[in-house]
Amino acid sequence: MTAPEMLKTEEAISFVKDTFSRELSSQLHLVKVSSPIAVLDGTGINDDLNGIERPVGFPVKALDERRAVVVHSLAKWKRVRLQELGIEAGRGLLTDMRALRPDEDYSPIHSIYVDQWDWEKHISAEQRTPEFLQATVERIYEALRTTEARIAEAYPEITPVLPAKITFVHAEDLLRQYPTLTPKEREHEVVKQYGAVFLMGIGGELSHGEAHDGRAPDYDDWSTETAAGYRGLNGDILLWHPILQTSFEVSSMGIRVDKHALVRQLALRGCEDRQELSFHSRLLKDELPQSIGGGIGQSRVCMFMLRKGHIGEVQVSIWPEAVRTELAGAGVGLL
Repeated sequence: MTAPEMLKTEEAISFVKDTFSRELSSQLHLVKVSSPIAVLDGTGINDDLNGIERPVGFPVKALDERRAVVVHSLAKWKRVRLQELGIEAGRGLLTDMRALRPDEDYSPIHSIYVDQWDWEKHISAEQRTPEFLQATVERIYEALRTTEARIAEAYPEITPVLPAKITFVHAEDLLRQYPTLTPKEREHEVVKQYGAVFLMGIGGELSHGEAHDGRAPDYDDWSTETAAGYRGLNGDILLWHPILQTSFEVSSMGIRVDKHALVRQLALRGCEDRQELSFHSRLLKDELPQSIGGGIGQSRVCMFMLRKGHIGEVQVSIWPEAVRTELAGAGVGLL
């Protein structure tokens, strides 16, 4: 990639990020706030994601060598922040999250650097329903469609491809439709058919005894029964990537656990001891607001909007020399 090409790409990345963050804030009534790159270990604030990633940690000299960890995401921190800022029901916060996930395997859509829009919205207990979840997803999807339209206006070589509506599918129904396929193969088939899908109910066991994908037990509610045979108030936004020709996840989100779901999910995962941690004990005492929230990948959205086939084309990260050489040979330039 030449210097002029890199500069043009950087300008386009900035345009995508500015446009989408503005549209998302408008759709969900969010206010932009600051956020940490690291939190103290042992508080329960950092997220475990699917439970196996190791956080980057370091001792803090000024705190008697107490250990801090680089955030994985900010799901639990945001919920505490809603309470600290006194944000009322119906409004929420938005922040730029920067993280390191050194256990990620390199791929065209994964690097060890993570940048995402982390958002959290204060809701009422009565809004803990699949209908409210879906209505929120539709607002996020409208922000994505508006952004794509703005990009197409600014860059005529890009043609909008997002369908008018996002389709809602539960992971249980997807399993029944494609019982012999892997979870990722199921996602590929359904997103290829519809173009944009919100896949619900990720984290809890399905009828065959396995989860569609892993989720930590203490942020998204993946265990609440929503109808006979269905559980979960969370999911992923999946788009069909026109360059990669595959299902492409841009967001993981959901209604957060209340104290009942927290106790249930900690027990299901054998993590009952977490109830003593600061975050968890506050939630169990009803000291934190009910909320819905999620993360939306900034580099992922830029990849999709700018029709890039490798995440290294829209973010600066650390890459093995073999990867750089291979991509250069294929005419793909990394930032």
